[in-house]
Amino acid sequence: MNFLDPKWKTHIEILDERRNIAISATSKEMMALCAEHFISCCDAAIARWGNFAVALSGGSTPKQLYELLTSDAYCHRIQWQKLLLFWSDERAVPPDHPDSNYRMAIESGFGKVSIPAKQIFRMIAENDIEENAARYEATFLKNVPSGVFDLVMLGMGEDGHTASLFPNTHALNCSGKRVVANYVPHLRSWRMTLTFDAINQARETVIYVAGSSKAEKIRKVLAIPPEGELLPIERVGTAEHPALWILDADAAKLLAIC
Repeated sequence: MNFLDPKWKTHIEILDERRNIAISATSKEMMALCAEHFISCCDAAIARWGNFAVALSGGSTPKQLYELLTSDAYCHRIQWQKLLLFWSDERAVPPDHPDSNYRMAIESGFGKVSIPAKQIFRMIAENDIEENAARYEATFLKNVPSGVFDLVMLGMGEDGHTASLFPNTHALNCSGKRVVANYVPHLRSWRMTLTFDAINQARETVIYVAGSSKAEKIRKVLAIPPEGELLPIERVGTAEHPALWILDADAAKLLAIC
């Protein structure tokens, strides 16, 4: 199922059977495209089943997007009361910690719009993280009986991780679960994260990447045919539910299609 609005769908190209791509010339154009995609997914989901279940991402590009979506230019276009707000991952920190993805999203605008508090589902990762991961999945299934997100928002780390699915960690091999606790040895810390099952079953999955520092990694992960062992981000997207990559020109500058 594709929720993309035909008015701006022309920006999107097919990269392969499980990945689509959209490249924007400037950061401003990229943010506008991200906002239109979010709103299109939101409108389509609400029209079909009355609400919009979205998993938010951390990171600087999502932060800019949240600020834009909740600004005067876009705020009136979203039925905030019908959002079900989840997260794609979280650090093992309390909600007021500077590193909290929850805090970032709330302070970047979601805290000032009219989403009912009972429809904002924070990942409680600062204690009992394994038990709370199981509770988070149960909470998701209670509020989204289909077990499918309408939209999962993701970024890409310098090492090719996405959400908190880091290279050489146990969560990469989890199946049959939507949410797990994942210990990341090189960071010496725990994370809570959606699994590939949850991500790849989503009706829409979008990956935001911006900046020249990501250009070489983008060249590798979007190479056809693939180069070497697959990084976590390369496992996102299926033939049934292709992932959409939204890039700015700096991140995409080493791609052969540019």
